[in-house]
Amino acid sequence: MLRFTEDHEWLKIDGDVATVGITAYAAEQLGDLVFVQLPEIGTTLDKGDEAAVVESVKAASDVYAPAAGEVVGINEEIVNDPSIVNANPESSGWFYKLKLTDVKSLGGLMDEAAYKELIG
Repeated sequence: MLRFTEDHEWLKIDGDVATVGITAYAAEQLGDLVFVQLPEIGTTLDKGDEAAVVESVKAASDVYAPAAGEVVGINEEIVNDPSIVNANPESSGWFYKLKLTDVKSLGGLMDEAAYKELIG
């Protein structure tokens, strides 16, 4: 199940774990990424918390937690090579895995059709 936020994050949900990244639209808007800072494994996040930071040749941007949970995995590859996010933002360019504390809180997230409508 893939869900999206208004802040241009995507979540792939598998049971009570969500893999989180930024959308292709967000990666395109940012331009070539030069730096990615990820949360530490074990970090507890509330929905809306700053979870990661990305910097591009154009700007720096925060990546927010789309749901509450504990970070249980991070994608070290994108720290070493941020261009992976530009090349494959919605697959190998994922940021972190979040063990959800409240799966019901995902109800406000958009499906792909609603997200595409948002970005026009």
